[in-house]
Amino acid sequence: MIDKADLWFVILALGVGSFGFRFLFLGVVGDRALPEWLLRHLRYTAVAVLPALVVPLVIWPQATGGEPDPIRLAAAAATFAVGYGFKSVLGAMGAGAGVLVLGALLG
Repeated sequence: MIDKADLWFVILALGVGSFGFRFLFLGVVGDRALPEWLLRHLRYTAVAVLPALVVPLVIWPQATGGEPDPIRLAAAAATFAVGYGFKSVLGAMGAGAGVLVLGALLG
């Protein structure tokens, strides 16, 4: 069980950290031109963060006690294939959701 004081400390620390990080880009650097190499790296932030959030949920899902689930792996493979092949975010999400629903209905 988490102590209430620890929980509030974490909430406040995350809030201050989030504000500080945003203020750095919007308040301090917002009116200056950023170097091209930094802009190029910032473009890939979402591409790096989203898989880092999703992969543990596919490889070690909590719903199965950490055991890999073939339906989730198939949905991830379908999502990747459609996203990579057709460059469509909505198509990729639809393919993954379709495989999950189909797997739930058949399994």
